[in-house]
Amino acid sequence: MTVEDALLTLGSVIDIPRLQEAIKDAIATVLPKVDNAFIYLLHAEGRLVCGDPLHELPQEGKLRDAVLLQKRIECSGLTPSELLGQQMISLAAPLPPDKQVLILPLLDQDSGRVLAVILMHCSPLSDADEQNLRTLEKHILVACKRVLAIQKLHPWTQVNVPTSSSESPLRGPENSPKPQLWSQVNLSTGPLETPPPEPENTQNDGYNDLDHQVLQLCGELYDLDAASLQIKVLHYLEKQTQSPCCCLLLVSEDSHQLFCQVVGNKELEEEISFPLTFGHLGQVVDKKKSITLQDISSEEHKQLNNMLGFEVRSMLCVPVISRATSQVVALACAFNKQGGNYTEEDEHKIQHCFCYTSTVLTSTLAFQKEQKLKNECQALLQVAKNLFTHLDDVSVLLQEIITEARNLSNAEICSVFLLERNSHELVAKVFDGGVVDDDSYEIRIPADQGIAGHVATTGQILNIKDAYSHPLFYRGVDDSTGFRTRNILCFPIKNESNEVIGVAELVNKINGPGFTKFDEDLATAFSIYCGISIAHSLLYKQVHEAQFRSHLANEMMMYHMKVCEDEAKKLGSNGILSVSHIDPNFASFTYTPRSLPEDDTTMGVLSMFEDMGFLTNYKIDRSTLIRFCLMVKKGYRDPPYHNWMHAFSVSHFCYLLYKNLELINYLEYIEIFALFVSCMCHDLDHRGTNNSFQVASKSVLAALYSSEGSVMERHHFAQAIAILNSQGCNIFEQFSRKDYQRMLDLMREIILATDLAHHLRIFKELQRMARDGYDPKNQHHHNLLLCLLMTSCDLSDQTKGWKTTRKIAELIYKEFFSQGDLEKAMGNRPSEMMDREKAYIPELQISFMEHIAMPIYKLLQDLFPRSAELYERVATNREKWTRVSHKFTIRGLPSNNSLDFLDEEYDIQESMEEEVKMNGCVDRKDH
Repeated sequence: MTVEDALLTLGSVIDIPRLQEAIKDAIATVLPKVDNAFIYLLHAEGRLVCGDPLHELPQEGKLRDAVLLQKRIECSGLTPSELLGQQMISLAAPLPPDKQVLILPLLDQDSGRVLAVILMHCSPLSDADEQNLRTLEKHILVACKRVLAIQKLHPWTQVNVPTSSSESPLRGPENSPKPQLWSQVNLSTGPLETPPPEPENTQNDGYNDLDHQVLQLCGELYDLDAASLQIKVLHYLEKQTQSPCCCLLLVSEDSHQLFCQVVGNKELEEEISFPLTFGHLGQVVDKKKSITLQDISSEEHKQLNNMLGFEVRSMLCVPVISRATSQVVALACAFNKQGGNYTEEDEHKIQHCFCYTSTVLTSTLAFQKEQKLKNECQALLQVAKNLFTHLDDVSVLLQEIITEARNLSNAEICSVFLLERNSHELVAKVFDGGVVDDDSYEIRIPADQGIAGHVATTGQILNIKDAYSHPLFYRGVDDSTGFRTRNILCFPIKNESNEVIGVAELVNKINGPGFTKFDEDLATAFSIYCGISIAHSLLYKQVHEAQFRSHLANEMMMYHMKVCEDEAKKLGSNGILSVSHIDPNFASFTYTPRSLPEDDTTMGVLSMFEDMGFLTNYKIDRSTLIRFCLMVKKGYRDPPYHNWMHAFSVSHFCYLLYKNLELINYLEYIEIFALFVSCMCHDLDHRGTNNSFQVASKSVLAALYSSEGSVMERHHFAQAIAILNSQGCNIFEQFSRKDYQRMLDLMREIILATDLAHHLRIFKELQRMARDGYDPKNQHHHNLLLCLLMTSCDLSDQTKGWKTTRKIAELIYKEFFSQGDLEKAMGNRPSEMMDREKAYIPELQISFMEHIAMPIYKLLQDLFPRSAELYERVATNREKWTRVSHKFTIRGLPSNNSLDFLDEEYDIQESMEEEVKMNGCVDRKDH
């Protein structure tokens, strides 16, 4: 026997004895590894009975456990108390290692009852065997339900069955009763509330003519395709009711709509569906009473003609009811009876037909639904493949999500919104038409308003059948565009933590009155893929950022970072000089660090490390410190201002603060150390351009840091970490894990504080701290003070003599104007201070000193009265810029180039003192 023959036999049996044999044959055909099988079928009184030998399922043991738990059990054998006769031979424990016992309860999902138990002795099953077994279980369950339905209407003589295996001795084949088991079976599912009356013209076998015809129909209902089964049933109804055309309107699982797959002998290419509110047909579902054409309105009659494609002259619509739920599961409709109107006899014939066929039809529909779900799962896997090939760009990914969601749900339009938690808004920049780059075209809506906002807030899917009647729907867009929104399916997109990260909105189901429960399930599954793909896209972006960082770090190392061992040895050979040996005034605020030759600056840094006690207190290896200092020095490029001499000047000012203001009474020693190292590293790898230029030019740095802000400052810190991680340069190597982490955290916060935008954000807090008084026990005050000190170090050139201040301005504006020239070449308009043709340096300097520098050193004076001379010198320089501005306002600038006036020979001072050439600027000896 072939597999097809075995399944066909299962689909055609109509009595219990042949059902048992058909199940055994099917098992033997489909599962050749099964040595023996015993079948327990549900008895009329609710007992499970096996006919070989005849006995009831034991009340205790693994067989009973399988029924109670309603789950499969695998074991190496059963106890003798559970076995009878032939079972004892093959199933008794212990079995050989290559054999096992399988107990399979077959559960009817509608009633929650076990209809059959299969007990098998077999070898271990392969994956293919397991798949075949699952398919076979479904066919057996359908066959059991069908035979039970038939037995309910036409019972055989009940056989007395022992209540337990111990009550009756084994019977020989000659005196065993025929295994005709069931009389009044309590059906779990059935099509009618009451069975139809028995016709009088019954034959000797208990069946009437109509029974024989419908039983013959049941024998033909072996198809696995629901449409093919419906065609056979409808053909039978057409014959019995003398109707040229019949159809079956199936009720959806959510009982919200009717759908039709077959009309007459034709399977529809696209199933027709309409809501249950469709006139009197919907009332048939509610009232469970048949109607005829006379019961429907003329408008409904017209709509029915359009749906069927022919003129309906007469009609009979009969509800098919499930006993399990007492709900209507379908409407059987017959049209245009030949030779008259439909009668009660026609209604009875339709009801009689579905007494026999509804179970197999509903089971096949359920099986077909599972097949559809399997196909949709495969489609979702393909969707996943499509989504995960677009992880490199979130916008393109969202466009792909829109396309796939629309295709899966058969919707007209789809929109995807991402949730911005900071602004508490839902944002859409990707639409059905494509991706919009311009921020002005993005759509932003509050995250707690409208349909999308409701879904984002609750995290629950929302299926709206009639958009205009829903209180959350806003009709203004439809009114302005002429588009009509009929129905909406809106579902949340969640991340791995089950947090809503976005919302997708599907609009207008095509070829349907609205989105179905199946669409909801599909959307829920699809949203998981969306969440995963978006999360992976962001992770993919982070990986690319890491690659950018690696590329930048390698580029920087290749460009700058080769420490000459001879230079390192030379620095270490003669020891570290004392600061007084470098200059007697080295620790005075009046000392100008730019006066020190650049070749001597590395020794100057080493001397400051020694004088501040860092080498001793933190056990820093001298050769490691030398390599670190040389590496930092080489880490600076050579723009006019943001170069190594600037870093040295800033570090020296930090040293001055430590020596003159007794910082140890205000900060922890590790904080002072972090401040000094940060001063050295705060402008590493500066390119002579600011943050706004990096963003406007879409540089690699901007790609890495623009989303976080402070682009250059984050790069400087990253380069500092790169140097510390270089071989032989980690001056923190003796730190504990806790101190090492704290040092890096402090450096990060201090270097980020060099962004003047950061300073302006905390300025009011600094003023409050200076007014109320500094609290050494307040950690927030520590953080604020570190930021203030870093900024004052960064601007410390303004605290030196006039000649230094004037020359520093020249260096700064050379750098600014170079950036302005680049911006012009890019087609952008530079700001006034960056434009060499428009900038008036004296006024720009006055503004800078009044609004930035002087307030900083005034705060420093309020906190540290001994720093008053710094504020006074900045104020003096500001006055001199005012005099310069006044002078050139009268004289006029020498040219259109803003730097030319700085090259003119003039002196505001009453007397000219001897000038000395310095690295980066020219100044008199005022130290």
